[in-house]
Amino acid sequence: MVIYQYRCTRCGPFDLALPMGGARPEHRCARCDGTARRVYTAPALTRPGAPLTRALDAQEAGRHEPAVVTAPPPARRRPAPPSDPRHALLPRP
Repeated sequence: MVIYQYRCTRCGPFDLALPMGGARPEHRCARCDGTARRVYTAPALTRPGAPLTRALDAQEAGRHEPAVVTAPPPARRRPAPPSDPRHALLPRP
């Protein structure tokens, strides 16, 4: 679904979620039942979140300057057992 903007001469602008390519040049206003014309706006261009941006930047950098691995990653440390003895009876993942 894509959000299209229309402007009614009496009520002002409003948005409609329609299937892509399903926008008509004119649409009925839900408030006054008048004719509203479609307004052409800039597309919603948003940046992805920080983790995805870092991954994309690393991928782009790796295209020309590949990262060299000299050793395997360190083993994951297991968390220390809880100090409360009742927790020892709980199931472990």
